[in-house]
Amino acid sequence: MRALIIEDERLAAERLTSMLQACDASIETVATVPSVRRAVEILGLRPQLDLVFMDIQLADGLSFEIFEQVPVEVPVIFTTAYDAYAIKAFKVNSIDYLLKPIDADELQAALEKFRKISHSSTAAFPQPGALEEAIQLLSGKKNYKNQFVVKVGEHLHMIPIEEVASFYSYEKGTFLQCVSGKRYAIDYTMEQVEQLVNPDIFFRVNRSYLVRQKAIKDIITWSNSRLKLELHHTGPAGEVVVSREKVRAFKAWLDR
Repeated sequence: MRALIIEDERLAAERLTSMLQACDASIETVATVPSVRRAVEILGLRPQLDLVFMDIQLADGLSFEIFEQVPVEVPVIFTTAYDAYAIKAFKVNSIDYLLKPIDADELQAALEKFRKISHSSTAAFPQPGALEEAIQLLSGKKNYKNQFVVKVGEHLHMIPIEEVASFYSYEKGTFLQCVSGKRYAIDYTMEQVEQLVNPDIFFRVNRSYLVRQKAIKDIITWSNSRLKLELHHTGPAGEVVVSREKVRAFKAWLDR
């Protein structure tokens, strides 16, 4: 199997190469390219490839731009640090993906899926409609919720998104925390909320918390390269720690 890796982070590319070798020693990484421009040049030469691993955010743009400039005639597995709101577009269109940091078991499963697809007549690379949808999601053009309806006794209240400081899960329930300090139960899972709100405004720091930047009072360096957040209003779920695998993406989200 001959694979091309399109990845602008050298260490991430080297790690993926090593993981591929560990999964299957017969896999040959033909090249590692860091940009849209270089990927277009390489693919334009029509090299003999079986599979392409493609990071979404490259040094000079989104990898979807590659498809607009050169035919990609081999299956693609996306690698991404983006959360599920964007990945949903790939899944419904049978585009495989690996969420960073890449897990060895998930990589193995993706390779098994590739092998099954390669022995069928089903196209394994992105279709135009899928790419347009994914680009739309990643460029922030998706329509996100402007308000949430909450029940207070026998009454329904509408909470504008501007008044929401965070969302959190606690004892099998999902709650909305307002900037005023009030909190309400909502009829959504955290996964659903994550897809309903604008990722430019809210960030999923761990499985239990989705926070707004303005809700953060202080950020403290914690053990094992993790970060602990002090919020203006903290729910009963306890201290808020940024998951280790999300620290880099969280810092990038803050530093926009």
